[in-house]
Amino acid sequence: MDIFDSKSGGFTIMSGKTDVHGGFGQGVLDLSAVSSVIIDGDKAYIDMGALHAKSAVEKGIKWTTNKEEVPNGKPYWVVWVTVDRNESGPYYAGVTACYMEIDREARRGYKILADHVNRMDYSMKRRIMVSELNDTEKAALKKLLMEHNPTMWENSSEELKQALA
Repeated sequence: MDIFDSKSGGFTIMSGKTDVHGGFGQGVLDLSAVSSVIIDGDKAYIDMGALHAKSAVEKGIKWTTNKEEVPNGKPYWVVWVTVDRNESGPYYAGVTACYMEIDREARRGYKILADHVNRMDYSMKRRIMVSELNDTEKAALKKLLMEHNPTMWENSSEELKQALA
């Protein structure tokens, strides 16, 4: 799989851009190395819509920062996965998880948007932050990352592998 190929499906995460310059758009975040994964219980799947809060589970939801307004919410996690390339090749460089609860029937959801934005930034800064996931959720994420691209998993840091062990 060519990680620079945006038509390959799955992790469409690295741009082939090599020319970086100032001017219009300078200082704008480049999300080309970031993908979003949704964890739903014991399942993890790539949903690039989450980059703009438009994943399949987030569509049509009215959000609140008050957890009590979503008493029948189902827990979900958005995981920001940033890839990079080192001397061994491509690898999962930053992996951070953000919590949310969604009541599909009531079309209400709880999340802290600032936390989602900050965690995406932390992922882009190559941090590993998955300690809040339970063992089932960690196993689902690990399985997805390993199966999606075994080489990227092998090239990834021991910190990530230990965090998902």
